[in-house]
Amino acid sequence: MHVVVCLKQVPDTTQVRIDPNTGTLMREGVPSIINPFDVHALEEAMSVKDRYGGKVTIVCMGPMQAEESLKKGMSFGADQAILISDRAFAGSDTLATSYVLAEAIRQIATEDPIDLVFCGKQTIDGDTAQVGSGIATRLGYSQLTYVIAVREVDLAARTLTVERKIEGAREVLKAKLPALLTILKETNKPRYASLPNLIKALRFPVVHWTRQTFTSLDDTMLGLKGSPTRVNKIFAPPQRERGETIPGGMEDPAAAVNALVEKLSAQGLVG
Repeated sequence: MHVVVCLKQVPDTTQVRIDPNTGTLMREGVPSIINPFDVHALEEAMSVKDRYGGKVTIVCMGPMQAEESLKKGMSFGADQAILISDRAFAGSDTLATSYVLAEAIRQIATEDPIDLVFCGKQTIDGDTAQVGSGIATRLGYSQLTYVIAVREVDLAARTLTVERKIEGAREVLKAKLPALLTILKETNKPRYASLPNLIKALRFPVVHWTRQTFTSLDDTMLGLKGSPTRVNKIFAPPQRERGETIPGGMEDPAAAVNALVEKLSAQGLVG
């Protein structure tokens, strides 16, 4: 079995600041991390590998510094890491990103057929949850989103069964391979990197792909040219004022209820 995991290096949003004059992110001095949802996607891929054997390839499109995130991914037990980095891809929105990643997965599959592709549900910097679906659509793979459990992979029948989290319920689906899954945080608990894998990650060379690696890309669909969406401004929502505290609370629930009724009566909300 061959599983591909799409990772993205993102700024640590707990430390991101916004330039008040330009309305853009101030990335200088902000540490980068693996997108948290992608960590769970990688863990699920490793779990599938543990159960059924095979190999895991991790792929990332981003700047050269993203090699650090790929090496960290290797420390969890992945078998191969590919970094797609070129100025031609800079400024890509979700449409252009899914285009390049889909072509990369297609190219990987020509040498080593792919059974599953795992992505995080979304990224914490964009929060669109569009890239995984875009990749699946371009490749014609079965698309299973918001997956909370992989129940079974039947390689002989070329099917898999998963559990999806939907509003107010859970849904069990059976689909054909190859398939792309977007993974929720609740799906698993990421493992710790073992010492042998840490050493392997330090020594293992990350494969670098550039625009020249691809023979079939359309330049009009890359980077800013291929991105119909633009981020004009980013801003932090205004801080909400603290609500009024009703006296009494848990110490005197009756007093709290009476005070609340008085407040609502004064505003004409209750008779």
